[in-house]
Parts: sequence; C-alpha cells; structure tokens
Amino acid sequence: MTVGQGQLSRQEEGVERVTAETDGADLTDPASSALAHFGNEARLERELLGMSRADFGKEATCGYSLVAKVEQGQRVPPREFAEACDRVFPHANGRFMRLWPLALRHAYPAWFRPYVELEGVATHVRLFNPLLIPGLAQTEEYARAVLRAGRPDNLDEAVTLRMARQHILTGDDPPRLWLVISEYALRRPAMDAAIMHGQLQRLWELAEIPRHVVQILPETAVPFHAGSNAFGLLSFRDGADVAHVDGFPTGYIVADSAPVAEAQRAYDLLRATALSPDESAATIDSIMKDIYT
Repeated sequence: MTVGQGQLSRQEEGVERVTAETDGADLTDPASSALAHFGNEARLERELLGMSRADFGKEATCGYSLVAKVEQGQRVPPREFAEACDRVFPHANGRFMRLWPLALRHAYPAWFRPYVELEGVATHVRLFNPLLIPGLAQTEEYARAVLRAGRPDNLDEAVTLRMARQHILTGDDPPRLWLVISEYALRRPAMDAAIMHGQLQRLWELAEIPRHVVQILPETAVPFHAGSNAFGLLSFRDGADVAHVDGFPTGYIVADSAPVAEAQRAYDLLRATALSPDESAATIDSIMKDIYT
C-alpha cells in the first residue's frame, strides 16, 4: 500500500511547489484556506493597532510587499513573521504561532502533505541521498540554489517551506536524525564555494550533536541498487515504520511491512558501508577546508 502518492521532482526531495489549497480559491475570503485565515487575522490585529504594513514589516524583518501578500493569503508567513505577530499584537496570546503550523501544512501541495505530517511526529528520521544534502539539513542558501535549478513557480515560497520543515529539529521533543550521504554530495563542483562551505559547516555541526548521526558514504564504496536512490525511513512512538521513496516523476510513502523491511535492510547496509560518525565528521571538515575555503 502506498500513501500520498504524488509528484516529486528529481532526487532532491521535490521542488515543493505551492499550489496548495489556494488554487482557484477566493483569497479575499478568510475561510478559503488556512493561509487566508492567518493573513486575515494578522491584518485585523495590525489595523486595530493603527500600524502600517511598512512599520509591521520592520518588526517582522521583512518588507511591505511580503506583509501585503501574507495578509492576502498569497504567501506563506516565515516563522519570524508569526513570532512578530505574537510579540507586537497585545492580545495575540501566542495565537499566531499556534496557527503557523496549520498554515504551513496546507501550503504544501496535497500530495506532499502526508509526508510532512508524518515527518513532524516521527521519533526517528533516517535519510539517504546520493546526490544532495537532505532538506532537513540544508542551509537556506543551499536550498535556494538547489530549488532554483528546478525553476519553481515561486522560489521564495519553496525556500520558506523547506526551511520551515527544519523546526522539528529544534522543538521540545525533536526526532533523532540519522543521515547517510554520498561523498559526491559534498563535492559539488557546480555549486558556489561559499554556499558549500556554509552547508558543510551546518552538516558538521549536526554531526556534533549527540542525538543525531551523520555518516558519509565514501566514493570508493561499491554501489548497490539502493545506493542510487534517495529514500528515507520514519519511525514513531506508536505504530510501524514507513518508508519514503524519492524519484522521478513520482515519489511516495510505503506502509506495507515487506517493502518497509527491505528499505530498513538497505539502510542498514548503507550505514555499515559508510564511514563511522567520527570519520565522517573529519571528512566533512577536511572537504570544507581543503576545497571550499
């Protein structure tokens, strides 16, 4: 059984196009979508204070245009926007940070929402990617460069959504993250050196956090069939594991026990073939300093 089948572009976890529930909807109606509701609430509170969009933009470290688009339900609010709403509006009482996850969830296309929701409640997230740094570990600059290559309809929106997914790593009960990444992904000659330096710094910092594990699959490793495809496994406090397979033109979640067990075995083989966590951290540091400094 597959759950939430839908289009994911390439092996970069998909360019998360924001077509969402707002397609064809009347965005002037605050009941038309979670995004429209969030924006309408922000507008009402701002106008109640007699504050201009430009002035609120200064509080939220964004411009007039973004404030206008969020209020009109046309843009996903960054986390900083929701935090500014709760800080600036006297009677917010944390309402906007409570609304923010809902607005984000419904900003993703319908086919991608099941994965995002499962990722958000997982206790363990295991990812393998032979070509790219996985999205949960990407810096904003790296994500922007990767997503730009897919020519999304709204690049800023796609970056906001990808970075927002990372908030699960800094919450009250973050999942344990285990990454196996091909060494090739660390040596991207087409990528800007400054972007790669920042990305490898971020990856090295993740590798130093005790609850997370980062392993590098060396270029000398003998590949096998699973080693050419990006995939992941999600584990939960209650319930069985699920696997997520990236591909072109579709990606999907697998819940049947037999293919999930096969994915678990493949991941175990990748972990056994990869460098140890300490060796991997040293490799990341070496590549960062030798190639991208």
